[in-house]
Order: sequence, then structure tokens, then C-alpha cells
Amino acid sequence: MADVSIRELRNHGGQVVDRAARGEQVTITRSGKAVAKLRAISAPPLPPRTLLARWSQLPAIDPVALRADIDETLDARL
Repeated sequence: MADVSIRELRNHGGQVVDRAARGEQVTITRSGKAVAKLRAISAPPLPPRTLLARWSQLPAIDPVALRADIDETLDARL
């Protein structure tokens, strides 16, 4: 999390907003004291039709083969 003064926000507002849009949480300060937080707005959820279309394109998974791969990779003593 970064602190940005009001002066820096005024002079470099676009850059500060770009940082927030990339996921960085920015604290706005006035005279060294935090007064506001700037963060990205979360993306809206995907509609069910889009989720189903994506799900239908996933490859089929053999659960027995998957379990065998997991057992082979991981130490059972963990």
C-alpha cells in the first residue's frame, strides 16, 4: 500500500489512478495524515450464460487418473 499526498495526486492524478487500477491500494494523505483510500473497482461477475459457455469448452477429466497423478506427485505422509 502506498501513500500519496494531495499535491502528488493533483500533479500526477492519472498515474495514481493507473496504479490503483492495476490493483495497488493507495492512501491519500493531507499533512501526513491519511484521509482517503483509492482502490480499483472489482469487475462485475460474469453472467451465467458466459460461465456455461466456458465450462462447456473445458477438457474432460478422468478422476481416477487425476487421483493417481496426485498420489504419485505428493508424499502421502504429509
